[in-house]
Amino acid sequence: MTTLGFRILPRIHTSPSLVSLFEGLPASIISDNMSRLSGSLHLRPYHRPGTTMLGTALTVRVRSGDNLMIHKALQIARPGDVLVVDGGGTVDRALIGDIMKNVAKSRGLAGAVIDGAIRDSATFREDNFPCYARGVTHRGPFKDGPGEINVQVSIDGDVVNPGDIVVGDDDGVLFISPAHADALAAASRKKLADETATLAAIANGTHNDAWIDQILRAKGVLPQ
Repeated sequence: MTTLGFRILPRIHTSPSLVSLFEGLPASIISDNMSRLSGSLHLRPYHRPGTTMLGTALTVRVRSGDNLMIHKALQIARPGDVLVVDGGGTVDRALIGDIMKNVAKSRGLAGAVIDGAIRDSATFREDNFPCYARGVTHRGPFKDGPGEINVQVSIDGDVVNPGDIVVGDDDGVLFISPAHADALAAASRKKLADETATLAAIANGTHNDAWIDQILRAKGVLPQ
């Protein structure tokens, strides 16, 4: 019998070929091609600067301050998974710390996104294991449940489904539906190429910023 709110659902498989489409793409470029509406605003990176994250979402929803089902998720995780935890955004108790981080690393996880708190933050800052969280506290969690694994979750206002592609860098985290991966990756690579060309033009003195005055004329700030 499955109890709503205390259950483990089957994992959702996402093709590694879809995930690989986003290798080397900055979160800012991808975000621009998602109409600049998606991605976390209040989660911060707690790992070594310059660390990037790319994998698929292993989703967990837990009761505030309880990490029983996060431990279970680590048991069933596979290499390339990103642990994505809906902790309700509360930071009164840490949901993971150094021990769970090392368990995740040893099992090949690609990172962790915690809409809640972590602890042992100094060890995260010294590590290249990607971890994004809402805050830090020394207070430890309970281990009673309930919780759910491989369910739809809410992370800092974003709806995340199991198997979604997760991208993270120094600027933050994005969640991408596999159904949109091909088109989004192609658009993002084009924008990256355009921005690379713009930077080259700035460097060689040929950069054209006439668009600024065009907008101001259209708004009546400058004469036509």
